[in-house]
Amino acid sequence: MADTTAGASPRKRIGFLSFGHFQAAAGSHTRTAADALLQTIELAVAAEELGVDGAYVRVHHFARQLSSPFPLLAAIGARTSRIEIGTGVIDMRYENPLYMAESAAAADLIAGGRLQLGISRGSPEQVIEGYRYFGYQPAEGQSDADMARQHTDVLLRAVEGARFAEPNPRPMFPNPPGPLGIEPQSPGLRDRLWWGSGTRATARWTAEQGMNLMSSTLLTEDTGVPFDELQAEQIEVFRQAWREAGWQREPRVSVSRSVIPLTTDLDRAYFGGREDERHDQVGILDGVRARFGKSYTGEPDVLAEELAQDAAVQAADTVLLTVPNQLGVDYNLHLLESIAAHVAPAIGWSPAPEGR
Repeated sequence: MADTTAGASPRKRIGFLSFGHFQAAAGSHTRTAADALLQTIELAVAAEELGVDGAYVRVHHFARQLSSPFPLLAAIGARTSRIEIGTGVIDMRYENPLYMAESAAAADLIAGGRLQLGISRGSPEQVIEGYRYFGYQPAEGQSDADMARQHTDVLLRAVEGARFAEPNPRPMFPNPPGPLGIEPQSPGLRDRLWWGSGTRATARWTAEQGMNLMSSTLLTEDTGVPFDELQAEQIEVFRQAWREAGWQREPRVSVSRSVIPLTTDLDRAYFGGREDERHDQVGILDGVRARFGKSYTGEPDVLAEELAQDAAVQAADTVLLTVPNQLGVDYNLHLLESIAAHVAPAIGWSPAPEGR
């Protein structure tokens, strides 16, 4: 749950979200996969010192981006002490859910219970039906989305500690009585699973499963209203369904935003003049009409006012800020410092308390 003080609104959390791009191109600070991985760790360490609440990574296969999150998250967890570590999101079509449950628990234990595990059906792929190369394909009459939810069901039960495996009568090591489950287990991880939802219908399903809601800058539906209002409606559908399901804990909700305050000549050289990105866009994605949220680029005071009026930002407890990771650690730390100093206070954020 978000931090609160008497008579005050809940404290908003902010985190950075990196795609982990790497490419040997002019101007890139992440020319190799090693650069992208090691710089993500360094940025997380620096962000924690700044008081930022979360370090999150996107996961994409068959692309020069981050693809195997758990070694990276474990490394961040070992180098930090407070900041949340997370994914946004892991494509469950590609996952062996039992092996994933083991890896997630190990990373969470190394981090002392700070893993926020974002999962989903996934985004459009780099290759056609890439999950088939990983050894998975939908059963007859099943869609790839069905398969992702089936994998998710197995993951949830494994993380909850389900014991289902028949023990060997002559094991290498003594077994406790009864069926066995995956090890290790990390207490509390089940409550820190999130589903990346792109519609109001999947937001309702997310609540019914008892997962937190993660919503990005893309919704795979369009009703004609501004993006932030449609996303706020999605959040309300989720919270109403959560109440109806009778879950006893308070859920968390995150939204993603691209926020670039222009405070230096370098900022303006990189990102100035992008007026076409400051408006919602509507298009067709995988045959479905989708709405893309705008980017927030401009003078800090203007961005602060705009974000304070963003309905979904106000409705969420966590805002994930996408970072241009190929520009390097120093520039991205400057970006986070600018947001922390000039923009984030307007949406209810303050630096994380020491030791939290």
